Amino acid sequence: MSTLTSLTSQSCQSLDDWLRFIEQQHPQHQIELGLDRVRQVADRAELSRLPGKVVLIAGTNGKGTTACCMEQLLLAQDFTVAVYSSPHLLRFNERLRINGSDAPDSAWVEALRFIEQLRADIELTYFEFTTLAAFYLIKTQEPDFALIEVGLGGRLDATNIVEPDLSILTTIDLDHQDWLGPDREAIGREKAGIFRPGKVAVVAEQALPASVLDVAERLQAPLLRAGSAYRWQCQQDGWDWQCETLAFHGLPLLPVPLQNAATALMALQQLQRLPNEALLRRALASVSLPGRMQLLQQDPAVLLDVAHNPQSIAYLADRLAQLRPGYRRVIALCGMMKDKVQTGALDALLPWVDHWVLSPLPAPRGADATMLQQILPATARVFRCPDVATGYRQSLASLAADDLLLVFGSFVTVSAVLEQSTAQPEVR
Repeated sequence: MSTLTSLTSQSCQSLDDWLRFIEQQHPQHQIELGLDRVRQVADRAELSRLPGKVVLIAGTNGKGTTACCMEQLLLAQDFTVAVYSSPHLLRFNERLRINGSDAPDSAWVEALRFIEQLRADIELTYFEFTTLAAFYLIKTQEPDFALIEVGLGGRLDATNIVEPDLSILTTIDLDHQDWLGPDREAIGREKAGIFRPGKVAVVAEQALPASVLDVAERLQAPLLRAGSAYRWQCQQDGWDWQCETLAFHGLPLLPVPLQNAATALMALQQLQRLPNEALLRRALASVSLPGRMQLLQQDPAVLLDVAHNPQSIAYLADRLAQLRPGYRRVIALCGMMKDKVQTGALDALLPWVDHWVLSPLPAPRGADATMLQQILPATARVFRCPDVATGYRQSLASLAADDLLLVFGSFVTVSAVLEQSTAQPEVR
């Protein structure tokens, strides 16, 4: 097998080879926002002109689940659908789904080889390179719908070279401040960069920063806003949704935030592709996304969630508050990136967690366990482990049948546990 030091574009044979080759050219953690490079390469093969209806989805949280809900509802109507998202949990292939299936290694190899030849002497970041490869595959597959999840921000993200038929803005909260700005106004302005002149955008964030409204007004982009253009309400055994022309009652509850499902419904209504009520109910009942409130096993219970910023951790705390009465103890296995470890970041979970297992994540971006412990109260019961896999095995061995192990803090943390669960028999 090729080694990291000897890899060249000519020697790359497998998907793993190509990903390591791209990584050695430009490591994943090195971010360079801007559209000049990626647009210049894309223009050589018209990769920014994707087939079918194109939906661009930005936001701090909820992009993946919004795309997943739309995908399931479109597939239920026999439309062909491509979904591009990042990051992945277990396999790079997860970043592009075609009709519900991950793009195979052979397709990715073909696409990455094409982009390597296309770019010539233009340097691309890891994300730019792989995004263009995904766009190449979407273009060759010609789906009816292409749902594109924005990677970071919006305005200067590589995905923003496409021309969407509809834009979606999910939520706006503090995250990636080093790149997007220090507050919600600055972050909102960056995320609103996916709006297009005169084209509708569906907006799930109800407490909109003025900057988002300013961008929409300047572009004369009509906003379909949650709370006015559409609404939802959770009931004990279902949820209701309505817009100006339609209403559904008692829809099946989902393992994803209802805000995201409601936004998916509004987007499909705007695209005139909302299924009939019977089909809608059946499709919603099957919606799930790995790593989002994923119950990995029961007796003892293991719950996975990629919550990693204040907004998503607050949502996780709300869900945990509902679940807590059913368990004797809650143990939280947490690993986070350095830029997420801030005073108060874990406070919302404190009333519901009995014991903390803190794990370092790999450098250079990962935080160590000491950093995590410093943002917990001195009274918190804490165990520090050498890595996520060890923390998971030790926590699992200590669980009683009526305990809950919560794993959260990063895609990297959840991924490590998923790898462990597939490598060993399930403990019951």
